[in-house]
Amino acid sequence: MDALNQTRVTEFVFLGLTDKWVLEILFFLAFSVTSVLTLLGNTLIVVTIVFTPRLHTPMYFFLSNLSFIDICHSSVTVPKMLEGLLLEIKTISFDNCIAQLFFLHLFACAEIFLLTIMAYDRYVAICAPLHYSNVMNMRVCVQLVFALWLGATVHSLVQTFLTIRLPYCGPKIIDSYFCDVPPVIKLACTDTYLTGMLIVSNSGTISLTCFLALVTSYTVILVSLRKQSAEGRRKALSTCSAHFMVVAFFFGPCIFIYTRPDTSFSIDKVVSVFYTVVTPLLNPLIYTLRNEEVKSAMKHLRQRGFFMKSGT
Repeated sequence: MDALNQTRVTEFVFLGLTDKWVLEILFFLAFSVTSVLTLLGNTLIVVTIVFTPRLHTPMYFFLSNLSFIDICHSSVTVPKMLEGLLLEIKTISFDNCIAQLFFLHLFACAEIFLLTIMAYDRYVAICAPLHYSNVMNMRVCVQLVFALWLGATVHSLVQTFLTIRLPYCGPKIIDSYFCDVPPVIKLACTDTYLTGMLIVSNSGTISLTCFLALVTSYTVILVSLRKQSAEGRRKALSTCSAHFMVVAFFFGPCIFIYTRPDTSFSIDKVVSVFYTVVTPLLNPLIYTLRNEEVKSAMKHLRQRGFFMKSGT
């Protein structure tokens, strides 16, 4: 009852990435370019897959969904970060903070589930190729994508509920450049140990479980490659190595941030930048530069003048 009677804060103030204006200008320029490239690169992948019939396969269906999620994931944090780099006082209202927190976890969890599904797709394609068309038909793919969004929504609602149920009556300085559960609950006017443990058990368990499932899938795939032809091994290794690079870049920061209760390090901001800003850009670079089919499809669409028509 006392917590409910306390005055609730109406806004939070970000400390941002740095307090040096020269670095803020440099970061603004660098992250602006990164944001534009992320949007263009991932949009290009989605358009290429949608308008190239031979890419209408489960692997590329999931890849187009990954690019869509990366666009959304980047859009949750980057615009506010860029705005903050130009302002001396970086504020966000309480409601907008909670909304940012909700959508951050929604898209991050959706990406975690999708990367796990993509690993399973590669496992079936390489280890059980004769059953692939039956196991991973388009109906199953759509059901898996629906399930991942449902799971991500439930996860995000749990994280948001655990955060907003706490009283916020005094401190309002967030030592970050966006709203996330760990830095926000530190401002609550009550003991947050139990809440922190619940949050870690939720986010941490999802991150670790999916990562272990991914590692297991790729380990089985690598072992099974001994039975493949030289060409089959080359193609499988190329595809799986691209997938695993994305997994490492995304899961590493997530596990680092969300598997420790009520502990922060000075490197947290750098790690957060990596998975909120850099990783969404790396995905299209990895998948296009290492994937001959996607590059060939883009070249074909360009020769047909598709991109020029789209831009007019």
